[in-house]
Amino acid sequence: MYQAHLLSVGGNVQPSEFQYFHNNKVNASCAFELSESGKNVFKISRSLGVSSMYADFFTESGEYIKSIECKWQAIEGALDVYSLTLPIKELGVGLYFYRPRIISFGEELFGKRNASTLEFSSTPELSGLFQLTVSSFAYPPPEEMYGGIIYHIFVDRFNRGTEVGVSDGAILVDGEWDRIPEYPAYPGAPLKNNTFYGGTLYGIIDKLDCIASLGTTAIYLSPIFKSVSNHKYDTADYMQVDEMFGGDRALQCLIRECSKRNIKIILDGVFNHTGADSVYFNRYAKYDSIGAYQSKESPYYSWFDFKEHPDKYTCWWDIEILPRINPDITECGEYFVGDSGVVSKYSDMGVYGFRLDVADELSDDFISKIKARLSTSGSSVLYGEVWEDASCKIAYNKRKRYYLGTELDGVMNYPLRRGIIEYIRNKSIAPLEYALTEIINNAPSRIAHAQMNLLGTHDTERILTLLAGESASGKTNEQLSSLRMSEEERKSAIKMLRAAYTVLATLPGIPTIFYGDEAGLEGYSDPFNRMPYPWGKEDTGLISHYKKIGNIRRSHDVYRLGEFKLYTLSEDVLVFSRVKG
Repeated sequence: MYQAHLLSVGGNVQPSEFQYFHNNKVNASCAFELSESGKNVFKISRSLGVSSMYADFFTESGEYIKSIECKWQAIEGALDVYSLTLPIKELGVGLYFYRPRIISFGEELFGKRNASTLEFSSTPELSGLFQLTVSSFAYPPPEEMYGGIIYHIFVDRFNRGTEVGVSDGAILVDGEWDRIPEYPAYPGAPLKNNTFYGGTLYGIIDKLDCIASLGTTAIYLSPIFKSVSNHKYDTADYMQVDEMFGGDRALQCLIRECSKRNIKIILDGVFNHTGADSVYFNRYAKYDSIGAYQSKESPYYSWFDFKEHPDKYTCWWDIEILPRINPDITECGEYFVGDSGVVSKYSDMGVYGFRLDVADELSDDFISKIKARLSTSGSSVLYGEVWEDASCKIAYNKRKRYYLGTELDGVMNYPLRRGIIEYIRNKSIAPLEYALTEIINNAPSRIAHAQMNLLGTHDTERILTLLAGESASGKTNEQLSSLRMSEEERKSAIKMLRAAYTVLATLPGIPTIFYGDEAGLEGYSDPFNRMPYPWGKEDTGLISHYKKIGNIRRSHDVYRLGEFKLYTLSEDVLVFSRVKG
């Protein structure tokens, strides 16, 4: 077996250079826009005795397409130099795979990736192929996002601001802002989620200068549509901003005040399921509308999948308060993407874009329609909740087409999150190497520079706790509700977080701050990661570091679209560059 090294720089315009050496690692794959052709250079050790070299191309399902001979160019020291022009226009838009093939001392050898190495053997296999993403973008890039910072707010837990009324069934917490009083007996146990801390959109307005001081250019809000819960992932009415958050008027005020500070608003689009307690399903007959649960004659009946009406229906993850809807049904889809639909309403108000909850469960066709509708209002951004490499994601036995040009502008970059955490906390190299090579290079450059890079969200443990806190394994929720780090653990965690955020904020993509991470909030998984912002008790030193990094990003245009190159990644040293001009 031979091992080789493959360096690649993915992009729409910049060609990528592939270099092969012995006994090194491989970081492969590339993405190109349809209008560009990729020039590639292979440098192979002369000791291999290569007489000719080829690249074999395959469809995403593994069907052979064609082979292209690489042209010998020159001798460079102990290396033979070969060039390959990727057949971008000939292949057309799509996801493809290819493998290098060489004739070495008269023997045909096939290249195969094995973890982070490239091996040549005489056995052709369809595993370990290199990836090629070919895209053709139908819409302009979200230029306002590049070089910025996203601030992610779980609205109920940020800041009360102007007092608003308390909805029926809601319990307003008072005087307990350093703990979560409501939690399930065990993970997955039923929970009403009807305790509120009273955070509002007006409360966000009151703190906009604090948010802007971090370098924030966009605010991503947890769901704000009308709902009975504090998290609002069980939508009751998409056409209303929840009155406990201040209603439509509060959103209009927030957009207006953010605009003064050049901050965009991104909403959480939960278009895969509604609440059972909603105008659409109306299981508890709370609303005047005839819901699907009440009658097959309901205008919303076709939205849902009933096994036996009314009590047996498809739910999201079998949670009966979250009945699934099907936006591919014409009437349902039009409600969201029609001329007077949900997306139009909020984009016309000035919302810049959406983050799609559980994007894997939405069809490519529906996501394309959302992006098309958003784009009618001008520049916009559409993110997806995807936890893996979105360039080649298979969901429900179907390859997704997120990056091919008509759908997403980026995703929540969970692979990068894992890579940074494993590297900073455990000195583990492989996850970060994967994120800095595969994840970056598999995405077209305009997507790589727009990715929602993050260290924590409302779905994960707080980053401080994860870096140096006790493991949650074997502990009850009652124990986790009050478990905090020791002074020494916290000191270590803050040191690691400063390093982690510095890396996050200087890589391609948009660093995303989960509210309170910059202030030193701790907490285990949901609901303990949703503690209220610690106003008056912030870690000012940590906030200062976040502000410093934000100022660096604002001061240097290289963080918008600067080329990325990884030089060194070892247990002790990470070196990379961003270059523009």
